[in-house]
Amino acid sequence: MDKQEFFTGQVFDAWRWFGAHIREQSVIFRVFAPNAVKITVTGAFNGWKEDELKQDGRSGFWERIVPDAQPGQFYKYRIYTHGGTVVEHCDPYGFAMELRPGCCSVITDPDEYAFTDADWMSARTAAPDAPLNIYELHLGSWRRNPADAENGWYRYDEIADLLIPYLQGHGFTHVEFLPLSEHPFDGSWGYQNTGFFAPTARYGTPAQLKQLIDRLHHAGIGAIMDFVPVHFAVDSYGLALFDGMPLYEYPHPDVGESEWGSCNFIHSRREVRCFLQSAADYWLDQFHFDGLRMDAVSRLIYWQGDPARGVNGDTMAFLKNMNAGLKARHPSALLIAEDSTAYPGVTRPVSEGGLGFDYKWDLGWMHDTLSYMQTPPDGRAERRGQLLFSMEYFPNEHYLLPLSHDEVVHGKAAIAQKMWGADLTDKYAQARAFYLYMFAHPGKKLNFMGNELGLRVEWSEAAELDWSYADGMFHTFFRALSQTYRDHPALHADYAPDAFRWLDADGDAPCVFAWERRGAGERLLAVCNFADEPYAFPLPCPDCTVLLHTDWERFGGQAKENGRSFLADGDGISLELAKFSAVLLKIVED
Repeated sequence: MDKQEFFTGQVFDAWRWFGAHIREQSVIFRVFAPNAVKITVTGAFNGWKEDELKQDGRSGFWERIVPDAQPGQFYKYRIYTHGGTVVEHCDPYGFAMELRPGCCSVITDPDEYAFTDADWMSARTAAPDAPLNIYELHLGSWRRNPADAENGWYRYDEIADLLIPYLQGHGFTHVEFLPLSEHPFDGSWGYQNTGFFAPTARYGTPAQLKQLIDRLHHAGIGAIMDFVPVHFAVDSYGLALFDGMPLYEYPHPDVGESEWGSCNFIHSRREVRCFLQSAADYWLDQFHFDGLRMDAVSRLIYWQGDPARGVNGDTMAFLKNMNAGLKARHPSALLIAEDSTAYPGVTRPVSEGGLGFDYKWDLGWMHDTLSYMQTPPDGRAERRGQLLFSMEYFPNEHYLLPLSHDEVVHGKAAIAQKMWGADLTDKYAQARAFYLYMFAHPGKKLNFMGNELGLRVEWSEAAELDWSYADGMFHTFFRALSQTYRDHPALHADYAPDAFRWLDADGDAPCVFAWERRGAGERLLAVCNFADEPYAFPLPCPDCTVLLHTDWERFGGQAKENGRSFLADGDGISLELAKFSAVLLKIVED
């Protein structure tokens, strides 16, 4: 590693130098701590005594070669500070950690697993016209392992046998894991980290995680991980006051503490930039992740995420440099922003003045659409703009439509339960129409686990999904819809100028929405009736094939698949839509 580039914020592989690296007969430990008086390493290899590290001048670079240290052994650093205190820390660049509540780092060879996915890696793409249907997953609560009486967790490699056929059977192209980097508190879901280079020990070893990703790739499924570049856990053994002084965090509490009670990274420090962009590179390089979803990007754009406070120049410089560097090193990997702001150019390349992401979560679409669906039918006419507005700004970015974990917790209710309805029949009818609207709307797709089941209970990380819903008709509908999305290229052509156009519905039917999708020589027509009464929609084409109807009997509706969906009258051909129903048709051209 070029130390000068480390101090100027240009290093993306600091993990190759820092951390515990295994040699033939020893392990070399390296750590950065410019304010420390003395640093020792203690672990199983020295009977938990202390071996002192040596500093390279006053550079802050400390290292020690320890003979006979072995893979799998635990270790910690003891940091002696100018204040006279001694604090034990895990290794900021440690490649593995022990299971919580333990906090030791673990000597691990980052190259111990040999991937066999070269064909996948060479063929994968971040192309905007490719299908992208993401299943967001909390690995510890998707399925519970009856063989693990204490925690109920499957190992990374064990869960592959269950997860892969499930993803394939539902038409998902990618699985997105909530953060897998090590974290002390289960209830943080991985968003408050202590080990930015260490896969959580809850589900096994780094090699077992690599095996899971390898198998996903062989099954034709991409893997995305949530990455947290804004803040870190306050636990004393982590990054907080690492060398007795604020090193990774701000020195001032008014900007140093996040809204989640964690420590905000100080991105103006070039060493911190190298730490974070090296962590991002590590997951893409060493684990073959196909993308990173970056959490809380609004906090990297504006001070504390508040536009009124203005753009944070230091964090923006960090973000642009990191994204440009990651795309240069991993051009086919996906960089996805969770960003709730209207800041322009989030998905424009850095070279063109943008922030360099491939996709941005459309949180405005999510809020407006769910608000509309929670409104009683007699109030929807005046809210028509909530469903029309998304396409007014859609051309500005490459958007992804998210129904994430954040929408099914903390009293917000499960997605199906959010739907207005006098009874379950109405709720599920609207949920089906809502989901067809989502999948036919331009933009890539993301659903949190359980959405596909039509759950009516919120998610909890402490229990597995209620799989009794898997036998329900909504689940049957979602599988059919998801496969229909994958099978029709017009639904993937999200960003071409002619990929979408609204069709004027009758002015007396303000709760009916119709639009056309085009792509790869295919034309599709989507019509949604969100009113509580039937409607006959006049078709603009002489010949159409019904691809999916939310009111089919096998989905819980009333219509037979081989029955009549079209009405002929003196004015032409109309499509018969029941209340709270939607249909996707293929336009057959001569």
